[in-house]
Amino acid sequence: MIFPPYLQTGDTIGITSTARKINPDELEFAIRFLEEKGFVIKLGSCIGKEEHQFAGTDEERTQSINELIHDTSVKAILCARGGYGSVRIVDQINWEGLQHSPKWICGYSDVTVLHARVHTLGVASLHSTMPINFKTNTIEALESLVLQLKGTPTSLSADTHAFNRTGTASGQLVGGNLSILYSLLGSQDQLDTTGKILFLEDLDEYLYHIDRMMQALKRAGMLDDITGLVIGGMSDMNDNAIPFGSTAKQTIAKTVKEYSYPVAFNLPLGHIDDNRTLLSGGNYLLEVNEKTTMTQS
Repeated sequence: MIFPPYLQTGDTIGITSTARKINPDELEFAIRFLEEKGFVIKLGSCIGKEEHQFAGTDEERTQSINELIHDTSVKAILCARGGYGSVRIVDQINWEGLQHSPKWICGYSDVTVLHARVHTLGVASLHSTMPINFKTNTIEALESLVLQLKGTPTSLSADTHAFNRTGTASGQLVGGNLSILYSLLGSQDQLDTTGKILFLEDLDEYLYHIDRMMQALKRAGMLDDITGLVIGGMSDMNDNAIPFGSTAKQTIAKTVKEYSYPVAFNLPLGHIDDNRTLLSGGNYLLEVNEKTTMTQS
């Protein structure tokens, strides 16, 4: 696994959007925060552009991230927001350039598309909050991004949960948004989860669809040979007039009940204010007992 160079004071972070449109004024809080931490900010060329719900056309969004990949002064690329759209441009991004001159790709939600691609290429990335969320994030979430960018390992912890399965696991950490991972099944970006810790989170899905997606991951073999499963926020779920009959977390617990690896719920990641940064592709130790901890190893 290739780990891009960690950042130092004075280094440049590029901000672009591979998905939904965003205006420069929506970035002011995040820019101010990052500048106070000693970073220089460079906005991608698609910021402020609009093509229906997207931050410009597919070509404009592709050009924006490729410019930041090509810019040797840019040490990390922070996706401004999620939504939908990264999958439309993932095959046009200059990944060869990123492999030649690695830099951190940062974000979550729809950015899971990019995390999956760079992982298959053997490059680590940061599953992190994004500028659109900085205002409502906890200080711990924001600080975890800064620490990871600078190469300082961080850890996650959570109180015990009724659906947890105790145990210890180690391995590379992979995963992200459940809906996105489901959409990548059968493509070149489907994650190889063998021997790895898988983490999942999601937002605003119908409960029956959580079951559909978990069954699909199971049938694709993505749940068979993992060493551990970590569940973050399963936020703002929806139900039909005829109730599905189980919550998102209950559904996940039922789907993996036949396996023996440890399972941990309610870790601080995903579509929640306390969205801590994870080193995707990094090695972690997961311990699920009276309290859950996940530490970089």
